[in-house]
Amino acid sequence: MSRNPKYRRVLLKLSGQGLMGEKAFGFDSGTMERIATEIRGVHDMGVQICLVIGGGNIFRGGSAGSGIERTSADYMGMLATVINALAVQSMLEGKGVQTRVQSAIPMAAVCEPYVRRRALRHMEKGRIVIFAAGTGNPFFTTDTAAALRAVEMNCDALLKGTQVDGVYSADPKKVKDAKRFDRLSYQDVLSRDLKVMDTSAIALARENEVPILVFSIHNPGAFADVVTGNGAYTIIGPDRTVG
Repeated sequence: MSRNPKYRRVLLKLSGQGLMGEKAFGFDSGTMERIATEIRGVHDMGVQICLVIGGGNIFRGGSAGSGIERTSADYMGMLATVINALAVQSMLEGKGVQTRVQSAIPMAAVCEPYVRRRALRHMEKGRIVIFAAGTGNPFFTTDTAAALRAVEMNCDALLKGTQVDGVYSADPKKVKDAKRFDRLSYQDVLSRDLKVMDTSAIALARENEVPILVFSIHNPGAFADVVTGNGAYTIIGPDRTVG
């Protein structure tokens, strides 16, 4: 089994839910510690890494409920992603990994504003960059932000760490005989409405031919396995690469 990186620059997309562990809200320190260790392990392999983290463990803009106007709710969700970014930054730097947070909504007291060339320079210098506040615009998810930043950073792949080890025909936690896919085309995901990422994120990745690798962030060592082309994951790519 090769431990040489197949991808030299990657964007890792994590959901806020992935930071909760068994909790119903907020952070689980053990889970965050393990994820930070996994990220450091891949970083130590010489892989350039950037991250986008959702905010659903704190506040989910699109499902805010009654009483909060959608645009305001989405901005609140963006602020939740900044909280998560700062938390993960703290965990990574506690492990000796230099990390920078860049926010699409400027807040100079706590992090850098998003500047593409500066972010690229950070990664070239071996720093991990965490992109916060989504795209900076309401009505766009952090999935779309992840696809956008992956394209802007010239990433070799977009890795989405989820609750299961790939893409299934239905939720495997609810449907016992759900089929797991090893490979899919972007068109497969769109036509089958597989809910891997929102359609704008898939379309953006498709237009720029950025492969999307979906794996379980909860399997120890899975991040390193996927980066080296091993382990269990689903790859979503151009039609011509799908068997």
